[in-house]
Amino acid sequence: MVLRSRATRAAPALVLLVLSFTALASLFAALDVAMPDMRVYRAEGAAVVHGRDLYGFTVTEGRLPATYPPFAALLFVPTVWLPVPALKVVFCAGNALLLLWLVRLSARLAGCRAGLPLVCTATAFAVWLEPVFQTFVFGQINLLIACLVLWDVTRPSGARGKGVLIGVATGIKLTPGLFIVHLLLRGRVREAATATAAFAGTVAVGALALPAASVDYWTRHLFDTDRVGKPWIAANQSLQGLVARVLGEPSPGPAWLLPAVVVGVVGLWLACRAPRERWGVLLTALTALLVSPISWSHHWVWCVPLIAVLLAEDRRVLAMLTAVLFTVRTMWLVPRRGQELHLAWWQEPLASPYVLLGLALLTAVALGRCRRRDGRSRPGQVSSARNSSASMIR
Repeated sequence: MVLRSRATRAAPALVLLVLSFTALASLFAALDVAMPDMRVYRAEGAAVVHGRDLYGFTVTEGRLPATYPPFAALLFVPTVWLPVPALKVVFCAGNALLLLWLVRLSARLAGCRAGLPLVCTATAFAVWLEPVFQTFVFGQINLLIACLVLWDVTRPSGARGKGVLIGVATGIKLTPGLFIVHLLLRGRVREAATATAAFAGTVAVGALALPAASVDYWTRHLFDTDRVGKPWIAANQSLQGLVARVLGEPSPGPAWLLPAVVVGVVGLWLACRAPRERWGVLLTALTALLVSPISWSHHWVWCVPLIAVLLAEDRRVLAMLTAVLFTVRTMWLVPRRGQELHLAWWQEPLASPYVLLGLALLTAVALGRCRRRDGRSRPGQVSSARNSSASMIR
């Protein structure tokens, strides 16, 4: 009876989830979505299997190259064994499962119990958030990276091997490395050391399997951000993208580097002093997205745990506004194809919604911390205010 009751309660959410993913699959089939990043991963796996230059090829009409460390290419080897149509299905199904996992992990980060109805309902809506949707469109691995990090940070303190998956995620895609710095600054030396060792292990595996590619990547391609893409296009929702578009400068150089250093230092400082660990995790993720030279819009799948935390803290209006911002896709409404450097002033916010949100959140947290510090420095006034409030309550 209990199982039947649970199944009955979960049935509407399951139907909604099925309808949502069916709509997504139908849309993809109608548009014949190419999933270009998935094709890059498959080409990387093929380069490993056939002994070709890992960083010497380009694929798709966009002439996309390999940009991840050699360790990632080793993980992509199984993609070679499947034809592209079948691989598309595998990537869509895998990302669907990962999104379910990300929603559950986001609830755990927020300190909420996530039953099947809640997870299914949240996933049905989350798939239409622009970063998540674009992850499906491109055949990307952003959901995997976010899940690896979130699973690690939400494990109990002192859990065996805690930090390993952060290190592995860093070995696949370098930006999660900021979480290692976060762990170290939080005084979690053992976890930081474990993550560093895991990352070093991925580098060693890549070097043993692909020595020439490893030398190329760690000495040359790591520093060649132009290889990843043009920083000024609207899809780049990083601080560099914002500065490039505002200044109309393809390579903003010091005009971006100085603000990036400031944002990186302030963001990590706030993350390390966040009273709740969940905000420490979110602020670290936001800081990494902001200071990275390139943060494509689909990298911002961290909007899912952000919305979950805002809802858990009963900030429903802010959570709703955040969900709307990550759904309306304003960066795709501005002139593109080289025109991003010549936008009107009122188009600039539309071109950089995620960057501005990240900066606004960091600013709000910093101001809130300053107010709390100011309140502690004037205990007499605080006491007076409390007494006044108590009198009004009575």
